Amino acid sequence: MRPLTVESVQLRTFRNIARADVELGTRFNVIAGDNGQGKTNFLEALYVVATSKSFRTAKMNELVGFGAELASVRANVREDEDLRVQSVGLKTGQRLVRIDEKRPPSLAAYAVRTPIVVFHPAEIALSQGSSSERRKLLDRTALYLTPQSMIDNESYSRAVKERQRALETRGVNASDLGEWEELAVRHGLAVMEHRARAAELLAEHAKTAFARIGAPELRFDAGYAPSAPRDEGAFRDALRDKRPADMRRGSASIGPHRDDLALSLDGRPVRGVASQGQHRAVTLSLKSAEIDVVGSARGARPILLLDDVSSELDRARTAALFAFLRDQRGQVFLTTTRPELIDTGGDDSARRDFTIEAGILRA
Repeated sequence: MRPLTVESVQLRTFRNIARADVELGTRFNVIAGDNGQGKTNFLEALYVVATSKSFRTAKMNELVGFGAELASVRANVREDEDLRVQSVGLKTGQRLVRIDEKRPPSLAAYAVRTPIVVFHPAEIALSQGSSSERRKLLDRTALYLTPQSMIDNESYSRAVKERQRALETRGVNASDLGEWEELAVRHGLAVMEHRARAAELLAEHAKTAFARIGAPELRFDAGYAPSAPRDEGAFRDALRDKRPADMRRGSASIGPHRDDLALSLDGRPVRGVASQGQHRAVTLSLKSAEIDVVGSARGARPILLLDDVSSELDRARTAALFAFLRDQRGQVFLTTTRPELIDTGGDDSARRDFTIEAGILRA
């Protein structure tokens, strides 16, 4: 895989960071500070400039600093021997993305240019939380395998929403229901194909990672669990049959919006049998798989963001995590309240330290 690094980044009125112009290290970048000072905001800015999205909120106006009208993040990104400039500007209701000052053909095209994977404490939900986080994992991975998957997802979501609106305003015999259901089936089947491929690849790599990070005596497995029939006729019939129930409940009862990635240990569901430590090992294994699959699909080593993850792990799994990170040989950003506990292998030349206080970042 080609090496990929963010060489420098400029932030303007991004959350509590009024201004930052930072030259970054090519391996480990450690951002230290007390809680609430802006560590996670800095990682979020890197994620935004790489993907045009936040890993914390869908409401992009929340990223604009208090009292400001707009926010911006600009980064110089080196991929092998090529250098490019990526930028994202944000203001109420608007998002402006550029690569070398030119508008990309689509947000999907922008999102896959700089592969980036984030670890943060809330992602323990990948193992023990609701299915929504696992669907996001499948969709993030599918995007790199087939950028068209983003369009299929958006088209499916719109069709399902319009179907529900028709049910609730005009009833089960609304004349346009068939059209919306036809679109839901067409794009829903495409979404299921994208997710099935992503799930297969993630499972393959996650099983290998779990044997290293978790308990090798346990058999970990993962598999795609669709909510709807993967046959066109059966899916269409099911939507039609469920019109009365869906009108009463206020949402479609089947479809990709209810899919899951089923996780098991020794053939039993992870949520029912795993200890807290095993849940964390499963989460790290899935994130490790995301790195492998995304990197292979994109042909470039993903940038890694770790938001105080070591605070959620015991000593053995923290050691395993840092051993894994050293083996990756890519650029890593870590936040912590205790920088002295970050083990980057003793090579000071591979590490650059920063502090942040009240939104002010210093090298």
